[in-house]
Amino acid sequence: MTTYIIIYGLVGAALTASVIKSKEKTKKAFKIAFKAFMKSLPSLLAILGIVGLILGVLPPETIESMVGAEAGFTATIVAAILGAVTLIPSLIAFPLAGSLLRSGATVMTISAFVTTLVMVGFVTAPMEIKILGKKFTVLRNVLGFIAALVIAFVMGMIL
Repeated sequence: MTTYIIIYGLVGAALTASVIKSKEKTKKAFKIAFKAFMKSLPSLLAILGIVGLILGVLPPETIESMVGAEAGFTATIVAAILGAVTLIPSLIAFPLAGSLLRSGATVMTISAFVTTLVMVGFVTAPMEIKILGKKFTVLRNVLGFIAALVIAFVMGMIL
């Protein structure tokens, strides 16, 4: 609870300072933020809906058998591949990871999913190839995938 108070206190202080410095710029920033939020809202709601349905339809035992300890390293590889090919904002990925963890998924599997989600961009690769080149994009994604598996393994050992 103290953390929330500190965070909201800092946000409130920063907002107050922004309003004092320039009321117009603060208002403009809120309009930009609102437009960005409204633009991303449909995809956020779709992802939340899918996650809610999966967690609501599949009992924790099924989730645990698919991504829990009994699924072994195969589940970690599958989660890493899923993370690499999906495009989910971190804002959704972390609560999803927490829900899966509470439903019986292992730390290693969740770490692989979230890490590849952030470090590997299969969906964004075509755009990245145009800007940075094919060799760089492939190398970055392969190294990112390997690093994600190493990170997942280390997280599984530590936690």
